[in-house]
Amino acid sequence: MKLEVINRKPEIPRFSAPLLFVHGTGHGAWCWDENFLPYFAANGFDSYALSLRGHGASEGSESLKWTSIAEYVSDLAGVAATLDSPPVVVGHSLGGLVVQKYLEKQYAPAAVLVAPSPSEGMFRSAMFLRLMHPLLFLKIGLKQDYSIMFSTVELAKRFLFSADADEERIAGYVRRFGKESYRANLELIYNLPDVRKITALMLVVGAENDALVAVRAIEKTARAYGADCRIFPDIAHDMMLEERWRPVADFIIEWLGGKIL
Repeated sequence: MKLEVINRKPEIPRFSAPLLFVHGTGHGAWCWDENFLPYFAANGFDSYALSLRGHGASEGSESLKWTSIAEYVSDLAGVAATLDSPPVVVGHSLGGLVVQKYLEKQYAPAAVLVAPSPSEGMFRSAMFLRLMHPLLFLKIGLKQDYSIMFSTVELAKRFLFSADADEERIAGYVRRFGKESYRANLELIYNLPDVRKITALMLVVGAENDALVAVRAIEKTARAYGADCRIFPDIAHDMMLEERWRPVADFIIEWLGGKIL
């Protein structure tokens, strides 16, 4: 299957391991290329982002609705195998679960989970969201499409961005958001990573104002892996697209510099 991969190369490489970024629900490789890919490349990293099957310019949209997390893991493993050396894997949200499941069987010099689907799964978060937004989740269930949550500027701002985020900028992102696998989103609830199998050096970062993943769950995930953890204030779930993305990127760069240089 042909998968979209965006690559930004550094003018002066500083690190031997490349970075491979994995997006979350309804996003694509483009979400990393807005800020993170060029910034990490400017800081010496050979930086890649893939669009999982059915997303961005990747093939597979015709069967996206029932695509599994295992198939997404296969996409990640396939792209990682084409790189010159095993990459540091970076996963956001649903992509965080894909990275965790990848690490059950694959080696990585390090991993970074960005506002990830937590190691305990999304059951508690899903129940809370259903209680808070019953009509919205009734619509999601009837249409079997979780991307409805990000289908308007109002909804995207509520679930993904800070209250002071620019709505014109969000509107541009909404036009780029796409469909998501209904099966994969259900798997966020029950297809949990096997923490015992995952030994990669890990950083977990979360957002204080995240409407989808609680700080408690982020910190619990870090404890499960014995990972370093940082919660960033004044930022929401889409940490790589938020206006205050740079402190997040700088901290990840600093952490990686101390671990894999």
